[in-house]
Amino acid sequence: MATSGAKSGRFGGLDRWWGVLAGALLIAAWINSAAGPAVVITLSAAVLLWCFFQAPVTCGAPVRGRVDGCRNNASGLLLGCHIHQHRWQKLKMLILRRQVRAFCSGLFSDGKAAIVTLAGVGSFISGLAALVPGVVVT
Repeated sequence: MATSGAKSGRFGGLDRWWGVLAGALLIAAWINSAAGPAVVITLSAAVLLWCFFQAPVTCGAPVRGRVDGCRNNASGLLLGCHIHQHRWQKLKMLILRRQVRAFCSGLFSDGKAAIVTLAGVGSFISGLAALVPGVVVT
């Protein structure tokens, strides 16, 4: 029997988007002064992990014959698509000095990747700011 490709799990595919909820809670924790630094640090780490490993973006691994790289859907900025070799290529792009520039330019290759990258950078800065005493008003 053919399926439409949509996930038929308990949450209907929305379980990939839990990081957006964590990001909204992180913004609310910064607005609400009753939330302590532990809450902000925990939510910042959760959003950062979502951006790195689960956010739906394009793969972008180098492909022969394509300037913009692989256009398959990937999970997170650090992981590649369903092709096993692309996962190793993305990891190699982070380790090899010559390819770090290509990896960093791929972070802003399209709208989804740019938003996920900015969310990851923002959550990292948020976590650092929560660690500095006096920044979070309790």
